[in-house]
Amino acid sequence: MLAAIPFPSWIRPEIIPGLPFRWYGLMYVVAFGVCWLLFNYEARRRRSPWTEDAAAGFFFWAIVGLLIGARLFGTLVYSPEYYLPRPWFILWPFDEAGRFVGFQGMSYHGGFVGIIVATLFYCRTKKLSWLAWADIVAVSAPLGYTAGRIGNFTNGELWGKVSDKPWAMIFPNAERFSAKEAWVQKFADKVGIHVASMNDLVNLPRHPSQLYEAIFEGLFLWFVLWVIVRKRKVFEGFAVGCYAIGYGAIRFVIEYFREPDQGMGYILKLGDPTAPAWIYSTPWNFSMGQLLSTGMILIGVGVLVFGKGSARRAAVAEAAEAAARSHAKNDAKKLRKKLK
Repeated sequence: MLAAIPFPSWIRPEIIPGLPFRWYGLMYVVAFGVCWLLFNYEARRRRSPWTEDAAAGFFFWAIVGLLIGARLFGTLVYSPEYYLPRPWFILWPFDEAGRFVGFQGMSYHGGFVGIIVATLFYCRTKKLSWLAWADIVAVSAPLGYTAGRIGNFTNGELWGKVSDKPWAMIFPNAERFSAKEAWVQKFADKVGIHVASMNDLVNLPRHPSQLYEAIFEGLFLWFVLWVIVRKRKVFEGFAVGCYAIGYGAIRFVIEYFREPDQGMGYILKLGDPTAPAWIYSTPWNFSMGQLLSTGMILIGVGVLVFGKGSARRAAVAEAAEAAARSHAKNDAKKLRKKLK
């Protein structure tokens, strides 16, 4: 008996077979729509003094920065061997055979950097407080991110490492392993997959890491930020720092269950350098996603430290100014008494 879940046969990347409209693209639209609704709700709750045009402009440039950053990172960082000799395919949604494939190489960390760069530029030109805007985006974005990972799942991509868990799934396009390998034979027997010949290439069950990310990087992180962090405006940038630390930490852990990017493998090997990428026994070998997530955590810590320090200095300055006003008021009273 097969101890795994076959990838649902009724799920297809295309919304309508034969037409160039994919669920993955639709999930981006859903994600942006959800973020925009939450962003507006929170802005009204905080009685933010921004005009609707300013909010729309900020959100527009956030989307532009996300898409450009995600695409550039996804192609030039993760697949440079293909895209550097063919840079036109970075912004071309067709493959070399002319088939529509969309923009499948999108990097979350690249989108994160792209949003920061684009919105910082927008706020600087409009003389607006970037941290005030970014705090609202930080508590809104993870729920939209859930839709993006569901889009990855419908594409049947970004699967996890080989697993014998009862919820592990067999993805039709996943890398297959040679039945000549002893560990493949043993694993196939354990999960109930019949190997007819040593020449077979076996498709083993995987962690559905896209769904792990949708649940924890999306729903769980959004719940924590929206229910707990959102109601505690300690200082400007507090939600941004919490988001960066929270996402970075969750993604770092989930990367242990997600197979490293094809052709890249582990970037930093402090454990067994010969350990296969599909075996969850390498806690000291780190993927590109883990290194970038570590960078996010450090950024988040930096934002919190800087923000707390700025808030403390502002409070001290305000107290000093209030004391000066009070002192001046008392001096004025004394002077009026003398004049009388």
